[in-house]
Amino acid sequence: MKDLTVQLEDRPGTLAELAEALGNAGINIEGIAGFAVPGVGGLVHLLVEDGAAARAALESTGVGIEHEADAVLVDVEDKPGELGRIARRLSDAGVNLTAGYLATKTRLALLSDDAGRIKAAL
Repeated sequence: MKDLTVQLEDRPGTLAELAEALGNAGINIEGIAGFAVPGVGGLVHLLVEDGAAARAALESTGVGIEHEADAVLVDVEDKPGELGRIARRLSDAGVNLTAGYLATKTRLALLSDDAGRIKAAL
């Protein structure tokens, strides 16, 4: 899976345009996290299977990709303490996470500078 980091303009409709571009290209959004900074814009992490196709679909509509990274997906149980258990294993292995968010199907998308270290720790 690929995580694409996208910077959006600070105006109504940018998320709709992003989602429509991916949908029209047949690309499913497997996970998403977004944050708005008033007056600056939005930062969105998108989880997709085909990073190259998603990049092409977004760039064709004028949306630039700030960063692309391999994401590690972890199946998680929806119960108290689950994130703490996973985070402790990663910490004990010396993994420094750069991003993390929930994805579809009760999965956790995790990013670091070394995706292999995440996989080895879990």
